[in-house]
Amino acid sequence: MATTVPLGYQNNTSSSPDWLNKGDNAWQMISATLVGLQSMPGLVILYGSIVKKKWAVNSAFMALYAFAAVILCWVTWAYKMSFGDQLLPFWGKAGPALGQKFLIEQAALPETTHHYHNGTEETAMATPLYPMATMVWFQCVFAAITLILLAGSLLGRMNIKAWMMFVPLWLTFSYTVGAFSLWGGGFLFHWGVMDYSGGYVIHLSSGIAGFTAAYWVGPRSTLDRERFPPNNVLLMLAGAGLLWMGWAGFNGGDPYSANIDSSMAVLNTNICAATSLLVWTWLDVIFFGKPSVIGAVQGMITGLVCITPGAGLVQGWAAIIMGILSGSVPWFTMMIVHKKWTLIQKIDDTLGVFHTHAVAGLLGGTLTGIFAEPELCALFLPVTNSRGGVYGGSGGVQVLKQIAGGGFIIGWNVVVTSIICVLISFVIPLRMSEEQLKIGDDAVHGEEAYALWGDGEKYDSTKHDPYSDDTTHPKVSSGATQVV
Repeated sequence: MATTVPLGYQNNTSSSPDWLNKGDNAWQMISATLVGLQSMPGLVILYGSIVKKKWAVNSAFMALYAFAAVILCWVTWAYKMSFGDQLLPFWGKAGPALGQKFLIEQAALPETTHHYHNGTEETAMATPLYPMATMVWFQCVFAAITLILLAGSLLGRMNIKAWMMFVPLWLTFSYTVGAFSLWGGGFLFHWGVMDYSGGYVIHLSSGIAGFTAAYWVGPRSTLDRERFPPNNVLLMLAGAGLLWMGWAGFNGGDPYSANIDSSMAVLNTNICAATSLLVWTWLDVIFFGKPSVIGAVQGMITGLVCITPGAGLVQGWAAIIMGILSGSVPWFTMMIVHKKWTLIQKIDDTLGVFHTHAVAGLLGGTLTGIFAEPELCALFLPVTNSRGGVYGGSGGVQVLKQIAGGGFIIGWNVVVTSIICVLISFVIPLRMSEEQLKIGDDAVHGEEAYALWGDGEKYDSTKHDPYSDDTTHPKVSSGATQVV
């Protein structure tokens, strides 16, 4: 009986066909694992620790559920909507990415050219030299972390069943559009908008969508908004550490190769994050009189977000400048503008995702348009002669392209997120009941993060009351509490 041999395996009994670059494949799988660890357990730990203790289980579970749900949706239809054949200039055709034969064939084909007519110029898509299964998983963990970051705006009051509906809908109708437009061969990709590793696709979209969804879901209870101390600051730092170290895969994996660009991206990522953390801390000391651990985490996050759209496209000196600005501009919007702008105050963005991701992401995208170095751009970008504004030539136009690209992501997310929330509200309430808001995890999940007292121990309301941290906890800092 005849046997069909997948392309790439003819006359080759090895599991490593000639086209496979083992080094690139290994780095890509490591990068995907690092990004996955940012979410599970990184953000699961961070969210479960940074909220009031009555919301620890619910917050961690929102992240855990999103991570699992995205994986199944991604391989079933969403990957090809983001990186498949074009359906519209901003959207790909849905389809599964499950079959091994399909994946091998795609990787074994010669380099594919996507035609974009700019005079006589054509824009080529990169063809990684490893199985497409690697690419599917690498991009999957990016999609998952976007939903989890978005969840940070909704902690402490969103109906968990509404969240379970929201995740696949937003992934399908919002995330895939940004991913295809900027990365998958869509119109922003061909136009030359720079988004090296997701400053727009991931951070700007999650920040804007989270802020929009927070408007539709409504605020936390008055008591929670007034007093929302983290239940475990040290565990919060463990989650933040996983996030920081995992960013080596987040930015280092996006050239799809273990090359010069990936090395620059990892170094720049850490330079910008460290600078931003220090600047945010100094501003806290100058204006509030003491350094805040939560503030340091905020500064770390904004630095990581800001460098993301240009990590492999800028020089180290530019990464320092970007770190200075990412440690100060989002600090200003969160600590000054937020407190004076009534509209922003009315929307309860639990962890300040608008400031740490939307503001920092748009800032990073704009600064990339200013500082992108021509030789590094040539290693990564589809449009020839791309450069930042400081390098002259067409650099000034690049800044305008970056702003326009950010505008598209903002507009799409405001509209689509609003439609999704309104549609879900017809089926199930977006917000928890008042009883659930009062009780927290025990009412929502029947579980609590910590035992309030042990067997044989006499109940003492001053120590064991689950709401004692609302007004009487002597150790809670009076400084800013919005985070990541």
